[in-house]
Amino acid sequence: MDEKNFSTPEIDEEFSSSSNGFEDKTNISEPKVEHPQNTTHSLNDEDEGIDIMAMVRNLWDGRKTIIICTVIFIVLGVLAAINMKRTYTVSTVMVPQLGNSNKSGLGGLASLAGIDMGFNANNGELTPLAYPQIVSSVPFRLKLMHTPLHFDKCDTLISMFDYVEAGYEKPTVLDYVKKYTIGLPGVIMSALKGEEPEVVYYDAASDTDSTPRPLAISMKEYKMQKAFEQIITLDVDKKEGFITLNVTGSEPLMTAELAMKAQQLLQDEVTRFRIEKSQSELDYIQARFNEIKAENDRNQMSLAVATDRTQNVATTSAQIGKQRMQSKYNVSNAVFVELAKQLEQAKMQVKKDTPVFTIIQPVTIPNKAANSRAKKVVIWTFLGFVLGCGIVICKGYWPTLKEKLAKPAEEPLK
Repeated sequence: MDEKNFSTPEIDEEFSSSSNGFEDKTNISEPKVEHPQNTTHSLNDEDEGIDIMAMVRNLWDGRKTIIICTVIFIVLGVLAAINMKRTYTVSTVMVPQLGNSNKSGLGGLASLAGIDMGFNANNGELTPLAYPQIVSSVPFRLKLMHTPLHFDKCDTLISMFDYVEAGYEKPTVLDYVKKYTIGLPGVIMSALKGEEPEVVYYDAASDTDSTPRPLAISMKEYKMQKAFEQIITLDVDKKEGFITLNVTGSEPLMTAELAMKAQQLLQDEVTRFRIEKSQSELDYIQARFNEIKAENDRNQMSLAVATDRTQNVATTSAQIGKQRMQSKYNVSNAVFVELAKQLEQAKMQVKKDTPVFTIIQPVTIPNKAANSRAKKVVIWTFLGFVLGCGIVICKGYWPTLKEKLAKPAEEPLK
């Protein structure tokens, strides 16, 4: 029997099974670990998907809610349009002529280099950048609110302040709604505080003292001048160099007249500020000129009298008196001539400093209201439609959102 070929079926089967088991142990693969990033990415892909058709079906199924909400807002829009106050806007465009002061010095070099320094090159002068401060000042607004204007409800001229105080301008239904909804806390606070009495600091009519005093206004004037923040605005175009005055009012003619008055007041105030220094010098020279002129006239008359007296008199004392009067007259006349020159120069300086406003767009009476009732109804209708769609969409996604919120959070993978 050959030893090399010695084998039995049992041994062969056992050997083959053991070898297979060894191969299975050596070929065992490591378990695959799923990374959290891939899981998160897959979840985001599922959440980012928006079913447009499902949303359209939800909107169609909830069309009743959308229609009801839209109709309600249409009714509210119609009521708001009926009770809306018509407003008119008047605009005027002006270009202030500032002279050639901004072309000197650094401003001239900047202009040659092609650099626009705007109005800031006028050092020490009132530039158009300060005009909005003039328009928003209390004295400016007080003059405007007490300016007589034409109102449709009045046969005579009446100021805006007196018009409001007389009760011609009555609040609308929306004003009452705003007052007792949004403004309810203020109404309650005013009722708790009570009406504060008016304090009279001094009587300006009977006050003859020329000492400067602070400006005192009443509470009604204070409320009215605060309302002018929305009535009058001034826009300054730094690049182009023009200013735009906008005035808003309740009536066409009244608004145009108020714009004309505001434009004139602005020109007067700017002129007063710009010529204040030169006008002060002119007043001083004028007063001194009047004094020297009167003195020179007296000296001239005295000289004439002395000349008449010494025509037939050859005494030395008479001649000396005449010479003294002649010398006195020569001095006063020289001063008079010099002051006359300075007076003309001062007048020329005042004219030179007086700003000139070039009116590009004059004040015109508006023919159309700035606010439209149809536009207000359209806006309210659109808001109602959007609100109705939002309600329907939220109803459709609320169960899914509620389920996600109620679902417990999964434990983080280790």
